[in-house]
Amino acid sequence: MTKRPLTVAAVQAAFGTSLQANIEKTEGLIREAASNGAQIILPPELFQGLYFCSRQDPKWFDDAYQVDDHPCVVAFAALARELGIVIPISFFEKDGPRYFNSVAIADADGQILGVYRKSHIPDGPGYMEKYYFRPGDTGFLAWQTAHGCIGVGICWDQWFPECARAMALKGAEVLFYPTAIGSEPYDEQLDTHKQWQRAMQGHAVSNAIPVVAANRTGLENNDGTQQRFYGYSFICDHGGELVEALGKDDEGVLMHSFDLAEIEGYRADWGFFRDRRPELYRDD
Repeated sequence: MTKRPLTVAAVQAAFGTSLQANIEKTEGLIREAASNGAQIILPPELFQGLYFCSRQDPKWFDDAYQVDDHPCVVAFAALARELGIVIPISFFEKDGPRYFNSVAIADADGQILGVYRKSHIPDGPGYMEKYYFRPGDTGFLAWQTAHGCIGVGICWDQWFPECARAMALKGAEVLFYPTAIGSEPYDEQLDTHKQWQRAMQGHAVSNAIPVVAANRTGLENNDGTQQRFYGYSFICDHGGELVEALGKDDEGVLMHSFDLAEIEGYRADWGFFRDRRPELYRDD
């Protein structure tokens, strides 16, 4: 069997109010990962600025752009072309009067292969996303990039096994989840990072597929609303084992290499996709 090596990476960082500073910080970490051989590099969710969904304020709609005009998409598509890497770029998307929490897939030649719009939109203390975003209308997708076929879900999507399975069924060989998750305002003692990791480790097991999750870290102050993001970005292998992880307060990159050909054989051997019974899974 011919090997198909792939090195993936995740970025973990704290972000502030300056779009340009956030772009420069993320670019520096991506360059670090690429210089060490990473081919697909994932920044966190909405790294353009503070996680503004911690409160409702119409001023934040001014930070949304059409995909081709978004400063993050423009900057990181160019970086992908320069470095010959793939970057799933999280951004706040404006499409006419509609707003979405989206990811643009920049291929290794800098072309945008398409956009995924977050399907599951949370609405609760500290995560008031339904005020800002419509539920995504793209469905779950997989993209054949220069370095492999990938699926991307966004934050709350990662808790739903249907999302992971749908992307795997479309041919994704690695799943990527840009994330912004941390403290719960109603319970400062609640730390969900282990559940967060285990949910995605379960997707890895049941789809025999590696998973890469990139979270932000640090304490943010959104006009008086404070929220601490808990980091713990990680990569797990196709058996669900954590193979790389960062800590709560770390800023940096984590990387791991896989053989996609070996994983393809492993996936076939387990028979998860052979023995599915979708006709029994209807919920109506």
